[in-house]
Amino acid sequence: MLAIGLIKEGKTPSDNRVALTPLQCKWLLKNIQGCSIKVQHSADRCFTDAEYKKAGITLTDDLGDCDILLGIKEVPVQMLIENKTYLFFSHTKKKQPYNQKLMHALIDKGITLIDYECLEHEDGQRIIGFGFFAGVVGAHNGMMAYGNRTGAFKLERVFKHKDYRELIHTYFGLKLPNIKIAVTGSGRVAHGILEIMNLMGVTEVEPDEYLERKFSYPVYVQLKGHDLYTHKELKTYKRDHFHEYPGQYRSRFLPYTRCTDILMNGIYWDINIPRLFEKEDLDESFAIQTIADITDDSNGSIPINLGDQTIIDPVYGVDRKTLTKTAAYLQNSIDVMAVGNLPNELPRDASRYFGEQLIKYILPDLLKGGSDIIERATMLNKGALTRAFDYLNDYTAH
Repeated sequence: MLAIGLIKEGKTPSDNRVALTPLQCKWLLKNIQGCSIKVQHSADRCFTDAEYKKAGITLTDDLGDCDILLGIKEVPVQMLIENKTYLFFSHTKKKQPYNQKLMHALIDKGITLIDYECLEHEDGQRIIGFGFFAGVVGAHNGMMAYGNRTGAFKLERVFKHKDYRELIHTYFGLKLPNIKIAVTGSGRVAHGILEIMNLMGVTEVEPDEYLERKFSYPVYVQLKGHDLYTHKELKTYKRDHFHEYPGQYRSRFLPYTRCTDILMNGIYWDINIPRLFEKEDLDESFAIQTIADITDDSNGSIPINLGDQTIIDPVYGVDRKTLTKTAAYLQNSIDVMAVGNLPNELPRDASRYFGEQLIKYILPDLLKGGSDIIERATMLNKGALTRAFDYLNDYTAH
């Protein structure tokens, strides 16, 4: 019998999402033999203790007798339990300096870490995550920011709505001006953005039309890898080669900066991948007024991402000349929406979606002893780096 524990989120600011909803826990107990589930008491979770109790799930403060512990965000060092198997987003695979102490603690406590971010199919496609709802909320917030900036329309905040279904009802009757919106990416985040574009009645057009034509109605273009990058010498794009040698490529995005009103950024980025544009490109021809940087890498694919905002205050301005942070919606600034926990605005929907993927692809194999997918996502085995992550040796050194 393997015992699963749902941990209380301890990171500040608190996250109210959860890996499994009450009904999903109930389903697991009924349909998966050989497992039990306990839920740690929490006042902040989007599903209340009472809802788990009603579903017949045991509530406790002590998860010491559980084998597998499921969280969402990074677990504070003082809350880690020695010699357990944890699943959560550790944000350490890119050697993030702010989580180096967490990695040291995981090693010192002999913990096995399976990182959600590393759960991938054989071709590298992510299996689990909150990307779709990050795209939904980020796209809404980007449109809201543009409406606030121009006064052309008004959108209410996402978190003021009970759920996703209630949110989309607010789009009925929404009339948008004839704006141009560039959407970057092709993964879950981009799918969430496109969902909102379509619900708001924005028409998709092809890249050449977008660049060359003016429209009397709102349009968007979706820009994928081959639209965004080209080999510096060969002038070609091959996805696998790009991901292996991103430094050999340059961005093709600059023409879009001259005719776009709103940029919805949903691409994956790391330090070796070309930025969409550079700070020097913010000249008189740079037409973008609002950027929703949904993937949210500070100084990343959007070089004027100057850091995270909060759900309560998601938008800031960047002065076009000094490139310093300003208040939002100033005439000489570009507005940037950058929030690291966007799905928290729709926590119940996001948690339900996340738990479905966990049950479909991960938990049954985990309870049976593992799989290739789980093995590839195991960063630490009883406190030791696994072979796939030995590139972190310098990061993990005390």
